[in-house]
Amino acid sequence: MDTTDFWNLIDDARAQVTDPTDAEAVVERARELLAARPVEEIVAAQQLLRDLLAASYRAPLWAAAYTINGGCSDDGFDYFRGWLTAQGREVFERVVADPDTLAELPVIRAAAAEREEEVECERMLAVAWEAHRAATGENLPGGSFSIRYPALDPEWDFDFDDAERVALRLPKLAALYA
Repeated sequence: MDTTDFWNLIDDARAQVTDPTDAEAVVERARELLAARPVEEIVAAQQLLRDLLAASYRAPLWAAAYTINGGCSDDGFDYFRGWLTAQGREVFERVVADPDTLAELPVIRAAAAEREEEVECERMLAVAWEAHRAATGENLPGGSFSIRYPALDPEWDFDFDDAERVALRLPKLAALYA
C-alpha cells in the first residue's frame, strides 16, 4: 500500500456511505475495506496515516481547528486532522495548503451556523488498528509505525484566541465564526 492506495481506500469508503461528510461512517467503511486487504497493507496503512498526520501538523491548520471548534488541544488537533483525512485527498491537500479554504466547505458552514458540534474524528486515528484487529484478532505489531512532527511555524506562535490576528491570517474562517 502506498499513499495513492490509502487515498483510494478513503475515496472508496466515502463513495459507499450514505453521507460522505459523516466521518464516522467513512471510518467504519474504510475499516471494513482495509480489514479485507492483506495484513501487510493494513500495517502499511497505519504508517501512511501517521505520515499524513505529520504532513498536516501545521500551525495555520491548528489555528483553523481552534477557530472552528472553539478551542483545540493537542489531542483535539489530532482528532480534527482525523476528520480532515476522512474528507478525502482533494479536501485534505487543499486545506493543508490553505486552511482558510475550510470556510468554503458546506459541512464547516453548517458547523459554524450550529456552533454546537466539534469537527473531529478520533476514530480515524485507529482505523488501521481496528482493521488489523478485525482481520487477525490481534493488535498491530509493536514498532510498526512511527511519527515525527515538524516544528511549528514560529510566525504563528500566538494565542489563537486573539481574534484580530487570526482574522488577518484566516479571514474567511474568522468571518464565518465572528
